[in-house]
Amino acid sequence: MLHRYYYSNSILGFLSESTNQILGKLSQNNQFTLEQTQRNAWLEEISILKNVLNELSYKAGLIFFEYSIPRMGSRIDVIILIQNIIFILEFKIGEKYYSSGAIDQVLDYALDLKNFHKTSHKPLISSILVSTQASQVSLDFLKTPHNDNVLFPLKTNSKFLKQAIEKVIRHADGDEINLDTWSSGIYSPTPTIIEAATALYNEHSVTEISRNDASAINLNRTSNKIIEIINKAKANNEKAICFVTGVPGAGKTLVGLNVATRNLDNQGTTSVFLSGNGPLVKVLREALARDKVKREKIKGNKLKKQDAEREVKMFIQNVHHFRDEYLTDQLPPFDHVAIFDEAQRAWNKKQTANFMSRRKNKTDFSQSEPEFLISCLNRHRDWAVIVCLVGGGQEINTGEAGISEWINSLNHSFPHWHIYISSKLSDNEYAAGKALELLKNRDDVNSNDELHLSVSMRSFRAENVSLFVKKLLDMEEEAKDVYEEINKKYPIVLTRDLDKAKRWLKEKARGSERYGIVVSSYAERLKPYAIDVKSPMNPIHWFLNGKDDIRSSFYLEQVATEFQIQGLELDWVCVTWDADLRYSKEGWGTYSFKGNKWQNINKKDRKKYLKNAYRVLLTRARQGMVIVVPNGDEEDTTRKPVFYDRTFEYLKNTGMEII
Repeated sequence: MLHRYYYSNSILGFLSESTNQILGKLSQNNQFTLEQTQRNAWLEEISILKNVLNELSYKAGLIFFEYSIPRMGSRIDVIILIQNIIFILEFKIGEKYYSSGAIDQVLDYALDLKNFHKTSHKPLISSILVSTQASQVSLDFLKTPHNDNVLFPLKTNSKFLKQAIEKVIRHADGDEINLDTWSSGIYSPTPTIIEAATALYNEHSVTEISRNDASAINLNRTSNKIIEIINKAKANNEKAICFVTGVPGAGKTLVGLNVATRNLDNQGTTSVFLSGNGPLVKVLREALARDKVKREKIKGNKLKKQDAEREVKMFIQNVHHFRDEYLTDQLPPFDHVAIFDEAQRAWNKKQTANFMSRRKNKTDFSQSEPEFLISCLNRHRDWAVIVCLVGGGQEINTGEAGISEWINSLNHSFPHWHIYISSKLSDNEYAAGKALELLKNRDDVNSNDELHLSVSMRSFRAENVSLFVKKLLDMEEEAKDVYEEINKKYPIVLTRDLDKAKRWLKEKARGSERYGIVVSSYAERLKPYAIDVKSPMNPIHWFLNGKDDIRSSFYLEQVATEFQIQGLELDWVCVTWDADLRYSKEGWGTYSFKGNKWQNINKKDRKKYLKNAYRVLLTRARQGMVIVVPNGDEEDTTRKPVFYDRTFEYLKNTGMEII
């Protein structure tokens, strides 16, 4: 059996073993080359803990070294279980200070166990940062304001570690941990897409980094079904396309990345993950490149960032760059498997022809983007597979064809392709329309339940957030009932004060949990609140940089629109609602700001895009959100209170708490 730790023992067993015996077991289970610095760190940790635990009066417990947290791609230095307490120890050997990054790191470990490790849900969790040479210590026993039995990290040197542990034991109460079952507790993480991409790229399995409860088990089933389709196509020299559907946050992108990483270099079954979502591609590439450089550094290798970026580019590509490359190159693509994320956002024939004429000087281009992309994979003489990941209600831009264009292209131009469709593709939200009816005339169409992801996993606190948002935007009475259910675990609060919303975000977020402000790209009258949707924002800095960088989401100075955040997520979100989408009993009023006034949006498609923009914004938070509807200003004709008041009252009537 593969353990999640390098070493475990009872406290008494640990004390009775020699340092060399312990070091030998750590070294044996270490998956990497044992560097001298790591060996020395283990020796120091073992020595400190033998002294501390030997003097403790509490000897009944367990100790673990190098406990794996796959979601975060890292390991906890030491876990000690005593009575009803899980102690998480992060050692900084030789350090004299407690860096903010290290404090966040050890608190992140505590939150990971609390949220995702079943046998860690109830016990008290005390994280301790041990900077061995620090002169100051902080041993205050303080629970975080979330009331979930997680303490603020204690900060100590090696000398006061025993005192820190004893202080927590004295103040703790509750049922003792079952030492026989704790380590076998189910670990069911829900990673962010950035964490997931990083873990999968580093050869963790999707099982390691995803939930495995009954409600989310089809994540694995869907991945396995796609792999089965790929293997069948390869074995029979066939060409196949499959359509995977899913509610927002259900893990469609995770499935796509999982399939892509499983075929990175697999005897000619190479695959590429393609997305037209520019910010998503940039953020994922940068995250993978940074992580690769960091990992190589830990191993003692020097890797240039440019070299890491080159390697990552082969794996994740912008679909438009892929398209442009094969406009001029008539050879088959290098990859036999192409995974298209958010396939419904591919361009229709009119939009594609317009672009080709303006930007590529091709005035006679007569294909939609889906038809051309299928034709590229069709160049393979043997086999090819296309995987279309389809979101419902996610079209947010002019010329996005919906999934019907893919189906029409298959019917018109590719009669020999085998088609596998999700059993839910006929649902209205996927907009397959009449095109789906035409498939009934083909005998190579297979409908499959396993190609649909039905449960949102973006929010591990409440699975029905996407359902609530759908009912809210569809103005259905049931929105109140769904809100009442999800609000028990997933707070959604309402305010008219942006400063209050910012304070709420900062109070809720712990460790490195990321928060930020999101707004509609039509929200042009939020400038009085220092929100300018036209101001340039770099998604790499916003999503990846730390709390000390003014360009990061943490600073709450720059905002992301639906275009920059689609496909990505934050832990805590502030949605600031402008007068572009206004509630009325007759339905949503849709407006765009032109010159110095709001103008009605009358085109059906543009009305849909704006409503979908808010659908995207309202489904970006993993743990909770605050919605700000400004008061407006009677003296400003572009921000009259009447533009906002009805929307606020409508949201309030769902039962949202007002702050």
